[in-house]
Amino acid sequence: QVQLVESGGGLVQAGGSLRLSCAVSGRTFSSYGMGWFRQAPGKEREFVAGHSWNGGSTNYADFVKGRFTISRDNAKNTVYLQMNSLKPEDTAVYYCAARVLFASGNSYYTYWGQGTQVTVSS
Repeated sequence: QVQLVESGGGLVQAGGSLRLSCAVSGRTFSSYGMGWFRQAPGKEREFVAGHSWNGGSTNYADFVKGRFTISRDNAKNTVYLQMNSLKPEDTAVYYCAARVLFASGNSYYTYWGQGTQVTVSS
């Protein structure tokens, strides 16, 4: 059983910073691609940032480019999301997810954490 546990959310003023952490237990962490998603009230869940399993590449949603950074520490089985220059519109529940590569060659975000609330006040 794979478990993902997020932490680091909270209340911050606009312009401030937070660092989210996601600890992964279960199967080999280094074999997963990892991602961060968010869901604001009344909106659909949206992709924020992704990190390849081998650390070779990262990608970001346009609305966080230049402000957020995803990183991972395979020795600690943890993925991070450093969030700088936060805006009120960044307020959401943030989820981490693990992407699994299947025998078909396709990969999907299969395992999800419970989420951590980030609230940015104006």
